[in-house]
Amino acid sequence: MREWYFTSESVTEGHPDKVADQISDAVLDSALSVDPNARVACETLVTTGLVVVAGELRAATPIDFEGLARQTIRNIGYTQDPHFSADTVEVQVVAHTQSPDIEMGVDQGDPENGELGAGDQGLMFGYAVDQTPELMPLPISLAHRLAERLAQIRKDETLGYLRPDGKTQVTVEYADKRPIRVTDILISTQHDESIQSSEEMFDDLYRHVIMQVIPEDLLDEPRILINPTGRFVTGGPHGDTGLTGRKIIVDTYGGYARHGGGAFSGKDASKVDRSAAYGARNAAKTVVAAGLATECEIQVSYAIGRSEPFSLLVDAHGTSTVNPTKLEGLVADFFDFRPSAIIDRLKLTQPGFLETAAYGHFGRPGFTWELTDAADELARAAAAL
Repeated sequence: MREWYFTSESVTEGHPDKVADQISDAVLDSALSVDPNARVACETLVTTGLVVVAGELRAATPIDFEGLARQTIRNIGYTQDPHFSADTVEVQVVAHTQSPDIEMGVDQGDPENGELGAGDQGLMFGYAVDQTPELMPLPISLAHRLAERLAQIRKDETLGYLRPDGKTQVTVEYADKRPIRVTDILISTQHDESIQSSEEMFDDLYRHVIMQVIPEDLLDEPRILINPTGRFVTGGPHGDTGLTGRKIIVDTYGGYARHGGGAFSGKDASKVDRSAAYGARNAAKTVVAAGLATECEIQVSYAIGRSEPFSLLVDAHGTSTVNPTKLEGLVADFFDFRPSAIIDRLKLTQPGFLETAAYGHFGRPGFTWELTDAADELARAAAAL
């Protein structure tokens, strides 16, 4: 069997790019809470002492951009940093209404059928694989859980010297397509001046993070690096400027599957960058949950203002239990990839997108696109082919 290695990374909610993502999605949730048909394309920049919120918006009531930004920053934990704190940061807002040209193409509908048109052209991917119970690639799944654990023990003060910014990275060894062990773990976490011993931090993070996340049967004397530079006091938006949409690989499959290039956060569901990626994930996960493949990648593409997908590709990477051509036809018949159908099926006009903005949009409970309720019905349809 061929042995190979794959690495994925994650970041904590205090990482500058994730601060920006969360502010953008907080704006989206606020708009949707009063207007399910709101149109939002919100971009955020964060740096030393400054937040800039920009974009296009159409909502039934005014949005409190500054209040949302400050509350999001406070919830993350930036409350005492002299360079970036919820109460002292300057918030600049540069927002305007949605382009009437885009509005015409989306809301007035596809001229061929009157359906909601796609908010942009582009290509999106959905993916699922049977490496974990949540049908995600193992490296990104473990990296996310390490990052989540860092935030948890910071907030509950298990390790009171931790600060919000952090990154994790996991390398998994595979034999052919099956993961067999974790070979490398990297954790970089911001800390305050009180921690002087790298050995103490290593012991703390090994005991409170790594041992709590990585299954024992996968831990076979991995190489472990903690803060490789030896110091990580200056962090967050003071240490590095953050931008919405700059962690698209962290947000999806950790590089294990392809990405169409469009970011998610700050975009309402008329933007197919977001909704179609969610719809494709739901379809791919349902295919694997139905036992029709152990791995499934779906590409869907759109033309702006048109509702019917421009193209659809279903690739089981040689693992399909049915004829690949029949599988693609089955997916096309079973899943409606028109934007309005995805929005209705996955309930994407409801607020709740802020929860997606850290630790991955996929492989986590509570999101409608993670449900596989239709797996049995899809399996029966496949059996009838």
